[in-house]
Amino acid sequence: MQHETIQEKSKKNTEAFAKFTVKDSVFTTLFQDKKYLIQLYHALHPEDTETREDEFIDITIKNVLTNGIYNDLGFRVRDKIMILVEQQSSWTMNIIVRALMYLTQTYHDYFEEQDADLYGSKKVHVPEPELYVIYTGERVSKPETISFSKEFFGGKECAIEVKVKVIYDGKENDIISQYVTFTKVYNEQVKLYGRSKEAVTETIRICKDRDILREFLQSREKEVISIMMTLFDEEKIMRTHIASERKEASKETAQKAAEKMLKVGKMSTEEIAGYFSELSVEEVREIEKRLFQTT
Repeated sequence: MQHETIQEKSKKNTEAFAKFTVKDSVFTTLFQDKKYLIQLYHALHPEDTETREDEFIDITIKNVLTNGIYNDLGFRVRDKIMILVEQQSSWTMNIIVRALMYLTQTYHDYFEEQDADLYGSKKVHVPEPELYVIYTGERVSKPETISFSKEFFGGKECAIEVKVKVIYDGKENDIISQYVTFTKVYNEQVKLYGRSKEAVTETIRICKDRDILREFLQSREKEVISIMMTLFDEEKIMRTHIASERKEASKETAQKAAEKMLKVGKMSTEEIAGYFSELSVEEVREIEKRLFQTT
């Protein structure tokens, strides 16, 4: 029997659910707009008042390798600074490893773009890197910086060091603090309404009323709702698929055990079915029929 693929199953699901990645989606969309990207840069570098909009270059990794490396946001300010930013709602130190991979790939792309001769005697220009994670989850301990050597080698000096600055709230209603507040409002609405369109529309209404990302939400409300809603919940589909696979594996094990019990011949089909929640009496009779037709 041919099993449905996850995609085929998803087509049958017509109920609209909010994406589990909703905050990531809004994060990416928000900062694809240079107006808000510049606000993000100024939140990170308030001392720089001279950089112009046309000096920002998008270097976000979209999916450049077969293993699917990509990050939320990457941009370069001239050839001076490379800034890679991730949004994280659940805590993991693996973000440091991912940041290292993003940085390596980003440098690779930069040197390709510049036709840099890495084997020549002349020292190549290397933009200064800055790595950030904007953390929107709940956490008691809030380190300002997380370090590769400290977290993975106990602070021992090693050939590679990566430091990622962690941002939790932003400052004085800047674009970061507004985004973090948006995620908290959304979480509150999900608790009230579940992953539904009502939770999405209430999040937008409340944020506009509180002057949180108001301009962005007013100008692109339909797009934001579209981003936040989907015809199927990918995570739910995946959970259903995994549960289905486990159930089928469990049933196969029960069928094999029932075959052995039938061969012994000391129990009725009704008694054997009573041992297995996965099998009905009719299914045990079918196994018995197949078994003794082939023996």
